[in-house]
Amino acid sequence: MKKKSIAVIVVSNGPGELSTWVRPVVENLNKINDSLEEIDRLNFSINLVLVPCPNATGKEYKVAKSWNKFVLITKPNTFWKLLIRPYKYSKWPQKGIVIFLGGDQFWSVLLAKRLGYINITYAEWISRWPRWNNIIAAMNMKVKKSIPQKYRYKCKVVGDLMADIKKKNNVYLNTKTKNWIALLPGSKKTKLSVGIPYFLEIADYIHNKNKNINLIIPIAPTTSTSEYLFFQSNQNPIAKHYSSKIKSIKQIKSSIFDYVIETTKNTKIYLINKHPCYEVLKKCDLAITTVGANTAELAALALPMIVILPTQHLNVMNSWDGILGIIGKISFINQFFAFLIKNWYLKKKKFFAWPNIKAKKLIIPERIGNISPKQIANEALFLIKNKKYLKEQKDDLTKQRGDTGAVEKLSYIIFNSIKRLS
Repeated sequence: MKKKSIAVIVVSNGPGELSTWVRPVVENLNKINDSLEEIDRLNFSINLVLVPCPNATGKEYKVAKSWNKFVLITKPNTFWKLLIRPYKYSKWPQKGIVIFLGGDQFWSVLLAKRLGYINITYAEWISRWPRWNNIIAAMNMKVKKSIPQKYRYKCKVVGDLMADIKKKNNVYLNTKTKNWIALLPGSKKTKLSVGIPYFLEIADYIHNKNKNINLIIPIAPTTSTSEYLFFQSNQNPIAKHYSSKIKSIKQIKSSIFDYVIETTKNTKIYLINKHPCYEVLKKCDLAITTVGANTAELAALALPMIVILPTQHLNVMNSWDGILGIIGKISFINQFFAFLIKNWYLKKKKFFAWPNIKAKKLIIPERIGNISPKQIANEALFLIKNKKYLKEQKDDLTKQRGDTGAVEKLSYIIFNSIKRLS
């Protein structure tokens, strides 16, 4: 007897979630099904619904499509149309599962209700809608205990999806005689307008003080080396505030790195084009990063970091995420918000880095204010010299996460749910 077709709809948003949550789970789900005898294999289609997200880059659709793992992918700007007229996009089977793997959990609840499908939510830090979830897959017991008692039976602790990225160990870096610092200047063009000149100056100062430190930049899939050249040039108004410039960017062959930047001060910065490049990042001693979702990814690697937000460039509001980036394009609003943030929001001592937000305490340093590249470089040099502080931070980050094995456990939860519907 032929098994009924089941729709599996994955709801997600940004590049981090796609790489570390969606792709491993989808690959493992297919692996489980393919391991069975042909007669026992389940009949299901995997679809991806991208939802609106202020941290998205706009390239998620293109990246996901290149994987060739989904029957249908819908773009974020069509989400509301999908809710209103779902059959315009596909002939959805009578039964299905909507799986939350990124974005706002409410979107997956809405879509599941609209289609009459069951809902599985992966709760990394909190389950927001347990009443409407059929199954909750929690990162750790802390998440499960935060769920009201009457809904707790729905929850299974599976572990940390991002912890499984640590298993690969197939790259070599000379960590015996060299220290490695990763620089993450941002991925959006507007963020790079600040990040590139600022981080080049950090790199030059570090190299000048310590020649035993190698510097790397993981190139986000949404940017390119040509943009690096543009944002360090005089065409970028912010670049005039910094003296560091790029002398050349050369391609490297037979290396884990793809390019090398050489600055006019003879500093070399190695670029890696692979995304994600967690195998390289986890071997680094420290990361220096802008505020953003990447702080969550670094935390999952337990990579110590310094998180920076130089407020001397707050007037460039269109480098911000969400509504601030939109309204910041209006000149007088731009100036008003810069004033408001400097004189009110920052004084409220809010956390900006995801590990601190989730822990509700400062476990990684946030350097917010009129901070110079030299100050950041000096702090990085101090941490490299005093490894005990890096170890303390690494231990704190590790305690915030869940156990390994989550990808396989969640995949089996999904697989068994499909089986019950078939």
